[in-house]
Amino acid sequence: MLFDAVSQVALFVNVFVTVYILAIVLFIALSWFRLPYSLMPLQRFLGDLCQPYLSLWRRILPLRTGGMDFSPTVGIFALIIANRVVVVVLDRLH
Repeated sequence: MLFDAVSQVALFVNVFVTVYILAIVLFIALSWFRLPYSLMPLQRFLGDLCQPYLSLWRRILPLRTGGMDFSPTVGIFALIIANRVVVVVLDRLH
């Protein structure tokens, strides 16, 4: 019973992190283009979803280098590392 719960939590965390990374990548890709009015709600939704997390990394990083914002890259790497840590901890539970 515990094995099933632990594996389900690990699966949930893995899927959540994957979907959130895809949302960040889509948010960044859509920010490069001027979208038609019909896609503006999607861009606002992704902004509402991703901006709080990315602004955390913007506050931590010292500055933007040459106009480039590296907060999405650092944020994605942090999500991947956190996912690995959670999976390892959950694997040790059973």
